[in-house]
Amino acid sequence: MTVPLRRPIIAGNWKMYKTILETESFFADVAPLVKDVHHCDMIIAPPFLALRRASELSSPSGIAISAQDLHWEKDGAFTGEVSASMIREAGATHTLIGHSERRQLFGETDASVNKKIRAALASRLLPIVCIGETLEEREAGRMEQVLDRQLTLGFAGLTEADFSPIIIAYEPVWAIGTGRTATPEMAQQAHAFIRSRLQGLVSRGVAQAVRILYGGSVKPDNIRGLMHQADIDGALVGGASLQPKSFADIVHYQ
Repeated sequence: MTVPLRRPIIAGNWKMYKTILETESFFADVAPLVKDVHHCDMIIAPPFLALRRASELSSPSGIAISAQDLHWEKDGAFTGEVSASMIREAGATHTLIGHSERRQLFGETDASVNKKIRAALASRLLPIVCIGETLEEREAGRMEQVLDRQLTLGFAGLTEADFSPIIIAYEPVWAIGTGRTATPEMAQQAHAFIRSRLQGLVSRGVAQAVRILYGGSVKPDNIRGLMHQADIDGALVGGASLQPKSFADIVHYQ
């Protein structure tokens, strides 16, 4: 069987940073730094209020725009929530789902992740689905058990065809915003496990084709080692994506 060529992705998650004016400044500064990038896909996930402006400004840079979350219902009495159709209308093409901060701080569950994936797919949004273990779980030797549960329940009932647009981001929670990062070898071990489980849960074809990003204190000085690993197909970048220069340096990892 021929192994599909997986196009790398560098994605930036701004979390609750940057106003609309700051978003305008970022895209003005980053465009010349990444204008000749052809080796990877680039994605930025700004706050909801900046989605429209980011979408308007992103074309010269070739950066796709992602939401940071969505609700699984099309509409309804869900104060403060945002639907997939609203995100699409704002110009975004992707959405994060199940980020560790949503799981830890806002009660996201594997069941809600599953519903959000289905809502994204129904509205033709490309899901970036985040999974990963906490420090306590890792130190207890439960990394594989946690990842297996998140994969099994989060992707329950999805078909092989459903997986075509899905991107997975492995986030070791203990390495997010802490300055700590998994070594490239540790990250590769987790990515290889995820790919092997997808082969059992879905199919060999899906396991070989799905792109798996690493997210956990990714910076310009560690991206190259991560990208040299066989099963790491890119990065989900947090703080280092807030500055045009550091984001561009990560994009130019080659």
